[in-house]
Amino acid sequence: MKDINDLYKTIEKPSEGIYKEKGSKFLAYAFPVFSEEEIKEHIHRLREEYYNARHHCFAWQLGTDGTQYRANDDGEPSGTAGKPILGQLNSHELTNILVVVVRYFGGTKLGVPGLIRAYKEATIDAITNALVVQRTVNDTYKLYFEYAAMNDIMKIMKDENLNILDQQFDLACCIEFSLRQSETEKVVERLENVESAKCEYVCTR
Repeated sequence: MKDINDLYKTIEKPSEGIYKEKGSKFLAYAFPVFSEEEIKEHIHRLREEYYNARHHCFAWQLGTDGTQYRANDDGEPSGTAGKPILGQLNSHELTNILVVVVRYFGGTKLGVPGLIRAYKEATIDAITNALVVQRTVNDTYKLYFEYAAMNDIMKIMKDENLNILDQQFDLACCIEFSLRQSETEKVVERLENVESAKCEYVCTR
């Protein structure tokens, strides 16, 4: 079975941070996220809520393989906002996270080094105020089987300590469950060895 990295660090719930310099305010908002749709919703809501702010800069990271990320300067000089935010996500080894920093301009330009420091410090403050937790990447499946296979199926469910999300028992039965991604191949194969049983992938989060 292939080796799967299904452990990651993220934040348990939303948190906030702030950094002030020369009249400018940098308000940082960190969110645990699972999809780009969720990320877009948070950014859209903050743009509406802080419609009079000069910039809404952000960075996000998803997954455990380091390929899903984005940094956005939102009008600040290139590399002075999104990149420092993303840099802190990496240095704290966080993923499935979005940080948006809302800037209110104070009338005095901070220069490139000053901007980099401000976006970095605001992000650090939001992360410091958050509870960092270790999570597993979990796959969700639906298992279809005939009622006669119930005992065999439930024994495997118990043996493998699967997290049952939903269940329907009739002549044709269905159980929705989730499990650690690194266990998926082994468990799905075991379940599908039961007569009439068939697993259907739903999602990963």
